[in-house]
Amino acid sequence: MAQTLNSLNDLFIWELKDMLSAEHQFAAVLPKMIDKASTPELKEDLSNSLKETETQTDRLVQIFNLLDVPVAEEWCDGMAGILKEGEQLLFVDGNCAAVDAGLIGAAQKVEHYEISAYGTLRSFAHSLGRDDVANLLQLSLQEIASTDDVLTCVAETCVNDRAA
Repeated sequence: MAQTLNSLNDLFIWELKDMLSAEHQFAAVLPKMIDKASTPELKEDLSNSLKETETQTDRLVQIFNLLDVPVAEEWCDGMAGILKEGEQLLFVDGNCAAVDAGLIGAAQKVEHYEISAYGTLRSFAHSLGRDDVANLLQLSLQEIASTDDVLTCVAETCVNDRAA
């Protein structure tokens, strides 16, 4: 079905639907990543990421409600591709630390995609005069950036040297 975009608001709603799909897709894969991870710190960080993803999904639903728009998803091909690539790690054997390093990289690709998407959504919300919505999106953006920093720390202090 062709999408009609007549305004920034139309694009904003479309991108919100895309982001809701992205969050649901990531939430479906995270438990598998947690199971595959061998480093306790990584398991903990991925578990925290799952909780944050659920919070961010709830926040998106809250935004739909604030905008008085039906909650709906638009399949996110971008997230699907990133996750498809990362899911390959769930089926490999070998050095556990090397697999963990790969899982961190896969999770960070997701986080970076989300940073871009949430940053764009926040900018759209500001342009549309919806500072209330922009503030909610900023909360998600801060959580995602923090998760990315934590994953980098786990990689640099716990995993990469063991994988080498």
